[in-house]
Amino acid sequence: MRAALAGLALALSVLPARAEDELCARKISVVGRAQSVRAPDFAEISVGVETKAPGAAAALDAASKAVEGIVALGREIGVPAGDIGTSAVVLEAATRAVTRPNGTTSSEPDGYRAANAVTVRLADMGRLGDFLRRALEAGANRIDAIGFGLNDPDKVEAELQVAATRDARTRAAELAEAIGAKLGPLCALSTGGGPQPLRMAAPMAAKAAPGRRVPITAGTIGSSAEVSASFAVLP
Repeated sequence: MRAALAGLALALSVLPARAEDELCARKISVVGRAQSVRAPDFAEISVGVETKAPGAAAALDAASKAVEGIVALGREIGVPAGDIGTSAVVLEAATRAVTRPNGTTSSEPDGYRAANAVTVRLADMGRLGDFLRRALEAGANRIDAIGFGLNDPDKVEAELQVAATRDARTRAAELAEAIGAKLGPLCALSTGGGPQPLRMAAPMAAKAAPGRRVPITAGTIGSSAEVSASFAVLP
């Protein structure tokens, strides 16, 4: 009796899988897509100082002192402490090329070069140009990168995946109608794509006229999602 019940349970568990395989034997496979363009929610700037001095400590101290001024500037304009962080500290021996009387060239020690940089996240992008100008006045001589991003890229991705899935179903329904069939249930679905959280600008030379706001245009961030879906085709 137990063996018979076990066999019946096994048969029942297999039936749905077999039924699904039979239902999806005839199917339509499509790709659904969705995209959006929106203004960024924040800017992220990596700005720093590069110095050179005869001694290692002197070079690093000079760079660190200037960066302290940039950090203080960020706090002065209301940037939360958690949105200001060190992004790079570099200390290396410097060399210079020397030409010998015989015409050969060699490298000789020439003190030390230090660099210290911080990354600042600005929610108020209207202050970006003014922040960069004031950072230069505080001693910054490097702008390594400027990026723009979204506060909740996962939410954007989820919304686009839903839209892409609807697009896939619409495409499949149109194809089914074109062949005189009806669209059945979903057989398989996989997702891909998504928003790009940061749009980066190339490093720039730290040059600006005294007192002049550095012109920065945030632009927009393009996001996209793609799904691959298969639907059963009914007679």
